Amino acid sequence: MSVISAPYTFNEEDLYVDLQSILGRRLFLKCEGFNFAGSIKLKPATEMVEAAEQSGVLTRRSVLLESSSGNMGVALSMIAASKGYRFLCVTDSRCNLSTRLVMEALGAQVHVITEPSVEGGFLRARLDYVRALTALDDRYVWLSQYTNPGNWRAHYRRTAPAIARSFPALDVLFVGAGTTGTLMGCARYFRHWHRPVRIVAVDSVGSVSFGGAPGRRMLPGLGMSVSPPLLDESFVDEAVHVEEADTIRACHRMARRGFLFGGSTGTVVSGAMRWLSAHDSTGITAVAIAPDLGERYLETVYQANWVQGLYGEDVLRPGLSAISGFPAAPLAPPVPAALRDADDGRASDTVGEGG
Repeated sequence: MSVISAPYTFNEEDLYVDLQSILGRRLFLKCEGFNFAGSIKLKPATEMVEAAEQSGVLTRRSVLLESSSGNMGVALSMIAASKGYRFLCVTDSRCNLSTRLVMEALGAQVHVITEPSVEGGFLRARLDYVRALTALDDRYVWLSQYTNPGNWRAHYRRTAPAIARSFPALDVLFVGAGTTGTLMGCARYFRHWHRPVRIVAVDSVGSVSFGGAPGRRMLPGLGMSVSPPLLDESFVDEAVHVEEADTIRACHRMARRGFLFGGSTGTVVSGAMRWLSAHDSTGITAVAIAPDLGERYLETVYQANWVQGLYGEDVLRPGLSAISGFPAAPLAPPVPAALRDADDGRASDTVGEGG
C-alpha cells in the first residue's frame, strides 16, 4: 500500500507494455504517465524545483515561471500547488485545451502566445515573452527546462536506472527528443553501463534538433524550432524522424487494442517500429519510453475532424497502419439503419445498462 501526502512523491516506475501482439515486433514500452502530473515531466520538474529551493533562488515571494507546450506546465502546476508557490506557464496555441484547463484547475496562471516568431516559431516567441517578464520583475524565477541540467539529471538518476534494473540485457533504447532532457540523461547513463546500448533519438519531421529543415508541427511535446541547448549528439547513435500523420496512425493503432497513449508516445513508437523493421532485430531487447497517456489528446489526436482537417481524409483510412506491412485493427461494422434511425428509445435504453 502506498500512502503519500505530496502528489509529486508518487510515480509508477516499473510498468511496461509488450507491443508485439499489437505491432508484430517485440518492443517494450516504458509507461511514464502513471503519476498525478500524468507524464514523465514530473521527474525533471521536481528535480529543478528542489534544486532552486536548495540554492536559495526560489523563495516564498517567488513566482515560478516556465515556457511549456503542456506536460512540463502541468507538472509544475501540481508541484507549485502542493508547495504553495505561484506559477505562470507561458504556452502557445498548439497546447491542448484540456492541458490548459488542468493547469488552471491546479491554480496556475496560463498565458497563451498566439503568434509565432519569424525566426524560431512559437518556441522563440514564448522564450522572448519569458525573458521580458524576468527583466521587468525579479520575483519571477524561470527554471528554463531547455538549459537546466536538472532536466537531464532527473533521468540520469531515475529513468535510466529503472530501465537498467528491468532490462539488464538491453540492446537499444528509443527516446523522444523534445528539450532532450530525457534523451541526454538516459544516454549519459548507458554510455558507461556494463554493455553497449544503442541510443536512438526519435524526432518529429519539421524539428531542427538534428539538423532537419524547419516545418509545420501541430502536435506538442517532441521537436524543437531552435537547436536544443542540452543536446550533445556525441551521446546519440542515430536519429529517426517521424511524420505527424504516422504519429496519429500509431496512436490510433494502439487505441484499437485498448492502450490510449499521447502524441509523443505515438511518435516514439512509430519511429522505433520503423527502425526495428529496417534492422535485423532478431533476439535483441528493445525499449521505448512513452512520455504520457492519451486523455489530454482527445480533442486533437483522437478527434477525427481535427485529424482529417490537418492531415487529409485518408490519414485514418482502414487498411493504413503506422507500421508498413502490418494491417490496421478492424473497425466495428456500421450500425444497421433500423437501429440508427429508431426513435422509440429502446436501443439507447439497452446500451445504457451497466455503463
